[in-house]
Amino acid sequence: MIEVELPDGSSLEVEENSTVEDVAYEIGTGLGDDTVAGKINGELVAKEEHVSDGDTVHIVTDQSEEYIEVLRHSAAHVFAQALKRIYGDEVKLTIGPWTDEGFYYDIDGVDLDQEDFEEIEEEMQNIIEEDLPIERELVPREEAEDFFEDNEYKREILDEEASEGDKVSFYKQGEFKDLCKGPHVESTGEVEAFKLLEIAGAYWRGDEENEMLTRVYGTAFSSEADLEDFMEKRREAEKRDHRRIGQEMELFSIPDFSPGAAHFHRDGMKMRRELEEYIRQKNKELGYEEVWTPELNKAELWKKTGHYEAFKEEGEMFAWEQNDEEYGLKPMNCANHSHIFDSGKRSYKELPIKLSEFGTVYRNEQSGELSGLLRVRGMTQDDGHAYIRKDQIEEEIKKHLQIIIEMYDEFGFNVNFILETKPEKAQGPDELWEEAESSLKNALDEKVDDYVINEEEGAFYGPKIGVEVEDAIGREWQLGTVQLDFVIPRNYGLKYVGEDNEDHYPVMIHRAILGSIERFMGVMIEHFAGDFPTWLAPEQVRILPVTDDNKAYAEKIQKELSKFRVEIEDRSWTVGKKIQAAHDDNVPYMLILGDDEEEAGNISVRDREEREEGDVDLEEFREALRQEVEDKSLEPEFLG
Repeated sequence: MIEVELPDGSSLEVEENSTVEDVAYEIGTGLGDDTVAGKINGELVAKEEHVSDGDTVHIVTDQSEEYIEVLRHSAAHVFAQALKRIYGDEVKLTIGPWTDEGFYYDIDGVDLDQEDFEEIEEEMQNIIEEDLPIERELVPREEAEDFFEDNEYKREILDEEASEGDKVSFYKQGEFKDLCKGPHVESTGEVEAFKLLEIAGAYWRGDEENEMLTRVYGTAFSSEADLEDFMEKRREAEKRDHRRIGQEMELFSIPDFSPGAAHFHRDGMKMRRELEEYIRQKNKELGYEEVWTPELNKAELWKKTGHYEAFKEEGEMFAWEQNDEEYGLKPMNCANHSHIFDSGKRSYKELPIKLSEFGTVYRNEQSGELSGLLRVRGMTQDDGHAYIRKDQIEEEIKKHLQIIIEMYDEFGFNVNFILETKPEKAQGPDELWEEAESSLKNALDEKVDDYVINEEEGAFYGPKIGVEVEDAIGREWQLGTVQLDFVIPRNYGLKYVGEDNEDHYPVMIHRAILGSIERFMGVMIEHFAGDFPTWLAPEQVRILPVTDDNKAYAEKIQKELSKFRVEIEDRSWTVGKKIQAAHDDNVPYMLILGDDEEEAGNISVRDREEREEGDVDLEEFREALRQEVEDKSLEPEFLG
């Protein structure tokens, strides 16, 4: 007999070689009958998977949260079977896992586009209506190799995951079967609602040296209502796509010759500068002093801190040899900031020393993972490093959390905090990690109502608090971070003289309030759908002269509003067309100036919400605009 642990903490004795399904039947016949899959030590597995002594076992039924993942995995197989029926041996299947939003399948051998989706979906529906049982079978590896004689991708998977004499699992539904670990639902009929979404390119195994495959994304739900709700949210997300809005508003571009590195255009740069000044004010409140450090350094710098091993060996650092020296583009700013701290003798009386920088860093992300401003290779972090004493830890962490809470509230984001603990490849002794994690927990307990703990997700040098925000349509984005670090000061040899006249290692706080300007702007564009608060809008006011005769008056009003970002629409259009253009450009306020306004010396005001008011005193509008910008109001307020 062996003993397994159940989710409620209780133990259960079962026979050796028992499966997840056997465990379920041991608990109760009804649960055994309802078992779809299981989780062993947190990993989703087929119900036929064997358990071992000491395993934690969770039973998955069609009422479980994990059921949707199993259903989507089966939907991927339905898609693959439909492809095989339509294209035969011409199509080569590779992998088809579930994802957070559905599933994908990577294929080779046929060129698909979205016009093919209708035919494929019709065949998928046929397979679902046939309600084919989905059955698991174990096959000798040699037999599997023969089955995939013409599919080099599946043979590569076999080479990696099975040894000579092993048996591998296949799942069969009707005439179709595929190499797969599972889990799957009982039959194709359980896939009640599905949709193919889009096509993309993907390198085999994510390696740019490998073949480019066709990746088809889809989704599946257990009801049509859930599918329609998902599709409505997806349509709303497409309307908010920062890449489209960024292009339409001429905020940024990412040309082919700069993959993963954004060009900020004039209007995008106006917004970026506003964000920088905003963060400078927050840094001032926290006691940071701004520095600048170079992007190019010898690799020796990162060997001191431990970043070289963490980034270079994972292929994430841009590095090269020159004159028998290895150089690189910095992936992080902390090593350079540590050099500044180390440039003189430090006393306990000086601490905390806080250094901030809008530091541009580079990460060698795979090209297939790049996504507008949200996933880039070159990014500018609103980075900061505080060098503090141990007795200052909790107070400093609480100050940072308070600023983060206030800042994201001003942008209208709901904030979730995530504590990420010691990872597998952590550096430094366990007692330092325990002390660091305890300090972060204490600060979180005092400053926030609730937070999530993600085990083993911290950085190699210390645990961290991740800042996740929820946007206007409920999507969650990881942005800022606060990290505690006992390791890098020791690796680098940083010291300060304590009150006892002895040398001590400082503690480092790594923090970025926005995270990176690029990612924050991408999220912000989608959150506001281009309708930015007046203080951030690249053009705050547009003046619309009714005729060319009113241009001189328009120029006079523009001068009176010179402290704001004001443009004059001087194209010879009708007033209606000028108003429509300003709406299309998401301008918060329009001032309409005709003969009546010029004669009275006032203005007519219209906002992007289509509210309007005539006979407005300019000074009244200017003061209201100043107050709105100063308050960082989320919506135009003058006509509210």
